[in-house]
Amino acid sequence: MSEEPTPGPKEIPPAPQAGPREVWKKGGRLLSVLLAVNVLLLACTLISGGAFNKVAVYDTDVFALLTTMMLLTVLWILFYLLRTVRCPDAVPYRDTHAGPIWLRGGLVLFGICTLVMDVFKTGYYSSFFECQSAIKILHPLIQAVFVIVQTYFLWVSAKDCIHVHLDLTRCGLMFTLTTNLAIWMAAVVDESVHQAHSYSSAHSNSNTSHARLTPDPERAGSAVGGDPCPCDTTICQIFQQGYFYLYPFNIEYSLFASTMLYVMWKNVGRLLASPHGHGHIPSQVSLFRETFFAGPMLGLVLFVVGLAVFIIYEVQVSGEGGRTQQALVTYYSFNIICLGLMTLVSLSGSVIYRFDRRVMDHHKNPTRTLDVALLMGAALGQYAISYYSIVAVVVGTPRDLLGALNLAHALLMIAQHTFQNVFIIESLHRGPPGAEPQETLPKEPCQGLTFANLDALHSLPACPPTPRLVSPSPDGPQEAGAIILAPRGHWRRRCLKDISLFLLLCNVILWIMPAFGARPHFSNTVEVDFYGYSLWAAIVNICLPFGIFYRMHAVSSLLEVYVLS
Repeated sequence: MSEEPTPGPKEIPPAPQAGPREVWKKGGRLLSVLLAVNVLLLACTLISGGAFNKVAVYDTDVFALLTTMMLLTVLWILFYLLRTVRCPDAVPYRDTHAGPIWLRGGLVLFGICTLVMDVFKTGYYSSFFECQSAIKILHPLIQAVFVIVQTYFLWVSAKDCIHVHLDLTRCGLMFTLTTNLAIWMAAVVDESVHQAHSYSSAHSNSNTSHARLTPDPERAGSAVGGDPCPCDTTICQIFQQGYFYLYPFNIEYSLFASTMLYVMWKNVGRLLASPHGHGHIPSQVSLFRETFFAGPMLGLVLFVVGLAVFIIYEVQVSGEGGRTQQALVTYYSFNIICLGLMTLVSLSGSVIYRFDRRVMDHHKNPTRTLDVALLMGAALGQYAISYYSIVAVVVGTPRDLLGALNLAHALLMIAQHTFQNVFIIESLHRGPPGAEPQETLPKEPCQGLTFANLDALHSLPACPPTPRLVSPSPDGPQEAGAIILAPRGHWRRRCLKDISLFLLLCNVILWIMPAFGARPHFSNTVEVDFYGYSLWAAIVNICLPFGIFYRMHAVSSLLEVYVLS
């Protein structure tokens, strides 16, 4: 009698392997990232090395590198535009979430200010052309061409999901992104050195390092005991001061362009459900529409008061030394009030979302993912400064009004960033208006009607009269013949719009103050005495640019929250 064979273990089918297209997609992304990292490290090395006289890297080397990178980027952008025009099937899909109109509008605004800055730079260098290298005049001219070409490119192509020459496109986009980051680093280092020089000049600190990366020859030549290119004429000094005040716009332009380029890089080869993407973005945006006006009005008041406080602070700090403490008290008092209100308003917005019935949007959205990552990452810079200030005030010996204000300011800064991030991130993940879950309709065809067309009402079978719900319109059936009742969540949307506009205006004024030169970190000597100038200057110069970028990025995110509320 033959024995039946015992059944062996069932074979587990192999896991599905990624297709060759997906494997090469990952390889192409890795290749472009490696290219960007190497180029960015090279630029960072030259920029940081050119910032100090002790390092044998000259500012002309930095300008030559940036000029070469911008020229290569312009050539690649022209190639991209020509290729997409000649090949209509190169962009079969467009991501509706990428490159919203407010982001592109901000890019154009900052681009125009950057062009003005380049004009001032060109005029400044031309004032003493005999003793300057030609690359210093060529650099702002090439940058102007770069800004014009890149702005047009991002305006028309920010939504592209290109499907031809994928690896070349990824490398080109990453190289363009790296170029913008290199320009951003150069501007940040230049502005930081300018602030450090201003502080050392005011306090006669001869131990402070002087920079040669900055185009100001007074700083470049002071370390060697002479000034080969004096800026003596009035027009030269106007150009010199003008482009320094325009640096914040150049910094924000580079960061705006970098975020849009990253989204384009993520969208290379992306497949969407429809040629026009998915999601709901309102086609028309009306400012102050469906608001209670309380948020915009209070925000405008704080904006105007903040401008006045900033002007008073700059005048008093740059004047006699005896008025510095008064300027700091005014500055900290305004910021404490503004940050406290923003914290409470952000908390109220999060509470309102507890009653919001809109479903969460779980679609894949590279733009939203990047926005959340930038909000969380950029906030770390202000977190670091605040915690260093808290330690210096608590552990330090002085116990006065200025120390108490500094401590309250640091604590409120942490709370405001935290609760505002929670509000914005939750807002970005909410569905658009009308995305509330639908309730089960009753069996009777006429129960539960919130509106009715008088002409269509007669065609409903077995429909009893409902005079409570339908009231005749004075304009007759041409106006749909019925009154549409306001949804129950209408007040919530109005409150969210007010909150968004209030936070937006407050973030604008809190961006203007540090971006245009307010540095209470150095005017207030608590941290300088506790950590020493060198360490505290390094902390502020590294972390503050991220805090400044956070404010402007929060503005763009809050504008999106306002539109989608």
